[in-house]
Amino acid sequence: MDALFSSTAEFISRHHAWAGPILGAVTLLESLVLVGAFVPATALMVMAGGLMAAGALDPVSVIIWCVVGAVLGDGLSYMLGRKLGPGALRARILRPHRRKVARTRLLTRRYGVASIFIGRFFGPVRAFVPLIAGMLKMKSRTFQLANAASAIVWVPAVIAPGYLAAKGLAELEALGEADVLTLALVGGALSLVGAFAVWGVVKARMARAFSAEADARAARESL
Repeated sequence: MDALFSSTAEFISRHHAWAGPILGAVTLLESLVLVGAFVPATALMVMAGGLMAAGALDPVSVIIWCVVGAVLGDGLSYMLGRKLGPGALRARILRPHRRKVARTRLLTRRYGVASIFIGRFFGPVRAFVPLIAGMLKMKSRTFQLANAASAIVWVPAVIAPGYLAAKGLAELEALGEADVLTLALVGGALSLVGAFAVWGVVKARMARAFSAEADARAARESL
């Protein structure tokens, strides 16, 4: 994965005009079940945020391509799930991922359409949410609306850290001896880190809760 990230990042850095289509493609691939684990779309999007801040990439083009890729990727996984049906939950190919499948089923049943939004930001089950939603026969219209809306929120949220970090560094270089403004920027950065830390704690608690119930469910189903 590191080699793929390095080569793709280098290509984007040299060929800015291709950034949008390439990032859209990798975002689509990351959204596909079983494939997404091998595609570093999130890291590439953070890097793209830094290039946007430097003026090297067009933000509108990149965001549109990434949103389209995310929507198409989840849409394909959803259609695959509907075609396979609930019986595929016991398929051999999914056996190594029983815990993720169990967590995703629990998430989908507990939160319904909101699980599409939660799944975007919940890495371990991200690519499984649309597949399970399709298997459990979530209404197509409901899924697609949530799919598009969550992608519109998720893409800028992933790009933002790289953009803000690059902007912050540029501002620090420009300020020079302006200590007050520098401290203000540092304070803002610390606030951002604090927000991510809080979100990390929330995710960890959710993961533990889902893990416990998923383990129990997987154990029952394996009997």
